[in-house]
Amino acid sequence: MMSAPVLRLPLAPSPLLALAIVALHALAAGCVLAALPGPSSAALAIALFALGLAAAWSRALLRSRASVLALEVSSAKLALELAGGERIDAEAAERRYVSRFFVALPLRRPRRTILITAGMMSAADFRRLRIWALWGRLPGVAAAQLPA
Repeated sequence: MMSAPVLRLPLAPSPLLALAIVALHALAAGCVLAALPGPSSAALAIALFALGLAAAWSRALLRSRASVLALEVSSAKLALELAGGERIDAEAAERRYVSRFFVALPLRRPRRTILITAGMMSAADFRRLRIWALWGRLPGVAAAQLPA
């Protein structure tokens, strides 16, 4: 009996996504300062900005031990390789958001959402990920048969 083919998709840090995360959190912090006067609003603004830095560090720059460094996809399974060396079998939800710029993979187990931008992997791997996210299976053509 043959096992299903497994595609390993390594992820690279995305400085552009990190910049967007930090910029949006800074914008939110500015809105808090503009809308609410007083020292408590300053504390909230600092907390929002710090949250943006932590999110960029973990999710976009892949520096946290819980950051996803690689995905292993097959028709039936999804596995996550974390920066801490741990490998987790995951269950993707049926509804996924796929565009030409990013793929959002909500997971049932563990409960989290993974955002993968086009700059986090090669164009060919990103295309394979989008096909898998849309159809739930890998492309059926061997890589050697694809035109150059």
